[in-house]
Amino acid sequence: MFSSLLETARNSPFRGPLTGAQCEAAPSQAMAASSAVPPSGDSCEFGSSKYFALCGLGGILSCGITHTAVVPLDLVKCRLQVDPDKYKNVVNGFKVSVREEGMRGLAKGWAPTFIGYSLQGLCKFGLYEVFKVGYSGMLDEEAAYSYRTFVYLAASASAEFFADIALSPLEAAKVRIQTMPGFATTLREAWPKMVQNEGFGTFYKGLVPLWGRQIPYTMMKFACFEKTLEILYKYVVPKPREQCTKGEQLVVTFAAGYIAGVFCAIVSHPADTVVSKLNQDKTATVGSIVGKLGWAGVWKGLGPRIIMIGTLTALQWFIYDAVKVCI
Repeated sequence: MFSSLLETARNSPFRGPLTGAQCEAAPSQAMAASSAVPPSGDSCEFGSSKYFALCGLGGILSCGITHTAVVPLDLVKCRLQVDPDKYKNVVNGFKVSVREEGMRGLAKGWAPTFIGYSLQGLCKFGLYEVFKVGYSGMLDEEAAYSYRTFVYLAASASAEFFADIALSPLEAAKVRIQTMPGFATTLREAWPKMVQNEGFGTFYKGLVPLWGRQIPYTMMKFACFEKTLEILYKYVVPKPREQCTKGEQLVVTFAAGYIAGVFCAIVSHPADTVVSKLNQDKTATVGSIVGKLGWAGVWKGLGPRIIMIGTLTALQWFIYDAVKVCI
């Protein structure tokens, strides 16, 4: 079974999310959705175990590092969502948080963030490659190229489904640490308290809305990135991608990632608000939260989330692309 999967991978018209399609029937139609292209003589064979492992490593580094770097902004964003009466806006949220807990308090939740999003990145990027190879292998060459955007969407949604199962327990602990004063200040303290008071089920209480937030986000992240990259190289970059240096290609990758991140933040924000509220209040339900907040309420904190997600998405693509090119 694995040998047939690898054979499909090698013959696939897709060479990873960042590399061009190789369609023998239409060589002039190399997939436009590609960023930094590794030099000839790749360090590992496409579709090999090492290739998928490197994709997973790139996901760990890109998601774990970037999400941890913006923990202070994430903390304020979560507090804006769960207590808008106390935290009026981003600037006020930072002022109140620093006044009550000091600068060190802005790092609350860094451990579950790093661990949770590293696991998510492993599944998101690693399984995306696996699913994309599998789905494109179900189609003939021409169909795989013609419907490549649908392959991106299906593969990214499938990968995110499993990535959120890995993330959910750590996300629940993070929100508790950041939004419930006095509950816990570290993951070591929060985890046993949550198990003792509510059982292991509490870690997956927010899984369904997490899927509602992350699956549309990831579908937009991959598909919008690929299309934006195509547009940038076609209309903005003054020379063909093949003539750009690795550094220039990575700059374009960053720009496309930021644009995609803005759209990601918008489509996933209402579900993000619901997730934050669910993880803060153990008695709440999705219906009660939406009914209480109303349509306007679920958009609270969108501004800082656009900044955070735009930056995160750009850096994630940059790091992931760099790992694939350099290792």
